[in-house]
Amino acid sequence: MTGTVTALTNPAARDRRSAHVRAAALHRLRERGFVVTEIAGESPAESSELAARAVADGTDALVVIGGDGLVFLAWQVVAGTGIPLGIVPAGTGNDHARALGIPTDPVAAADVIVGGRTRTIDLGRATPVGLRPMWFGTVLASGFDSLVTDRANRMRWPRGHLRYNAATVAELANLRLLPYRITLDGNTFDIEATMVSVGNASSYGGGMRIAPNARLDDGLFDVVVVTSASRSRLLRLFPTVYRGTHVDLDEVTVCRARSVRLDCPGITAYADGERVGPLPVDIEAVPDAGRVFVP
Repeated sequence: MTGTVTALTNPAARDRRSAHVRAAALHRLRERGFVVTEIAGESPAESSELAARAVADGTDALVVIGGDGLVFLAWQVVAGTGIPLGIVPAGTGNDHARALGIPTDPVAAADVIVGGRTRTIDLGRATPVGLRPMWFGTVLASGFDSLVTDRANRMRWPRGHLRYNAATVAELANLRLLPYRITLDGNTFDIEATMVSVGNASSYGGGMRIAPNARLDDGLFDVVVVTSASRSRLLRLFPTVYRGTHVDLDEVTVCRARSVRLDCPGITAYADGERVGPLPVDIEAVPDAGRVFVP
């Protein structure tokens, strides 16, 4: 493939690794004959506006050089348009790239785009009551892990995964069962749960395989419900999540559904690691809503 592509980068990522990934990927694309326009807003709203303008102006592809948060922003622009999304992973988690088999090396990731092979995938569309719909590609999280994210977002130190580890320890002190009302394809039930995750893809949080059997092209979510309120049991569960074997435990239930409604007082939903809004939220699997470059 050759043509015009728009590369969306994160101006807040100023570390040496991010700069190397950006420079290497852009150089490779230009070396292979692409006309590349780089955009980087000073805020998420400005980045979204610039990306939407590029799509409206007829760019052949939108390329994200960044992490899952930047991919989430890009989905809001390209979902349902047929414009392909290229991903050069440069974040902490990179769960989109992991799900799609995109290499972490920036030159190899750029070569995936050069190869021109695309795949259509399902996307989730999450709509908090009274708010606009938001698209996501991997997992929508709620409950204990969203409370951890709430706390981590309020913290200024430490940075990276250490901040989430510290937030996790702090939230464990408040661990409790939460009163959920869950609707799956129109069937409603009440349950006390620690956390409920809706998986369009298998992993979140940098490789935690919360929904290990979720597929990107089956038109369904894997809804994972954890009902343990034991701190020691939950701590023992965490390592199994990276292997995906937690779904075999008695306190974990997995359901499959095309539409989901989650309601629980005081709980916020996050998707692709980004804030969606407070519950209740309606979530719909939308087949073939995304198009992405793959190896």
